[in-house]
Amino acid sequence: MSIAFLGTGIMGAAMAANIAKAGLDVRVWNRTRAKAEPLADVATVADSAAAAADGADILVTMLADGPAVASAFEAASPASGTLWLQMSTVGLDWTDRLAALAEKAGVVFVDAPVLGTRQPAEQAQLQVLASGPEEARPAATPVFDAVAIRTRWLGPAGQGSRLKLVLNAWVLTLTNGTAESLGLAGALGLDPALFLETIKGGGLDVGYAHVKGAAMLSGDYEPSFPASLAAKDAGLVVEAAGDTVDVAGARAVLSHLETAVEAGHGDEDMAALYRAVLKERG
Repeated sequence: MSIAFLGTGIMGAAMAANIAKAGLDVRVWNRTRAKAEPLADVATVADSAAAAADGADILVTMLADGPAVASAFEAASPASGTLWLQMSTVGLDWTDRLAALAEKAGVVFVDAPVLGTRQPAEQAQLQVLASGPEEARPAATPVFDAVAIRTRWLGPAGQGSRLKLVLNAWVLTLTNGTAESLGLAGALGLDPALFLETIKGGGLDVGYAHVKGAAMLSGDYEPSFPASLAAKDAGLVVEAAGDTVDVAGARAVLSHLETAVEAGHGDEDMAALYRAVLKERG
C-alpha cells in the first residue's frame, strides 16, 4: 500500500515517520522541502505534491488550514478511487468544501483530525477522530494504527471535525484558565507555582495544566503546538458556535492568542498566551 503524505510540519513529520516505520511505503511532500528532507531515511521525498500522489493508494493531508489543504489536494490531483485521509484541523465549512472537492475528483473522503500535539505525535499516541464511509475503514486502519493509540469512528464525514472543535474548546480554555490563575497568583503577591502545587493529586488536578503551566513559569515556549495555529483553532471554535452557544471562554483564548501572535510570538508554543495574560508587550 502506497501512501502520499502532504505536510511535514511539527505534527506531520512525526506522523509520516511513524507510518513509514510501520512498514508502509510513504512518499512525503512539503511546500518547504527542507522540512521533508529529515524523513529521507524512512520515506521518499517528492519534489511536488503531484509526484507524491502519483500512483498512491492513499493520500494523507496534515496542513495548517483549509486553504492550504485545498491547494495541496488540487496540486496533487490524485486519481479517481484514491482514499483521502484528511487529518488537518480545518473547521466545519472547509471540511464541507474539501468533501465536495473529493466528490468531484472521484476520491473517497475520510475526515480524520487528530487529538494531540508534538510529543504524542512522535510517540504514535494520538487519537484519530475519524468519520467517513464504512467501506474506507479497512484501508484506513493501518495508517491510523501507525500514528494513534486509539481511533474513534464517528459516522458520516464531518463528525470528526465537529468533535475536534469540541475538544479544542476545552483544551484551549484549560490552557487559558491556567494562564489566568498563574497570572492572578502573581498579581496577588503569591508564588504562582503554589497554584500547580495545590491542585496536584486532588480533584482539580489536570495533567495538561502542569505541562502548560511549567512552560509559562519557565518562559520556555518551545513549540509543541504553535500559538498561530492555536489562534486559528480558537477562531474555528468561535465560528462554529455562531449565535447558538456563548463560547466566551474560547473568545478570551482567541483574544490572548491574537495578542501574543501580533507581538511576534506566533511560532512559540500556545502557552505563550501567558504573555498576553500578563499584559506583556513585545
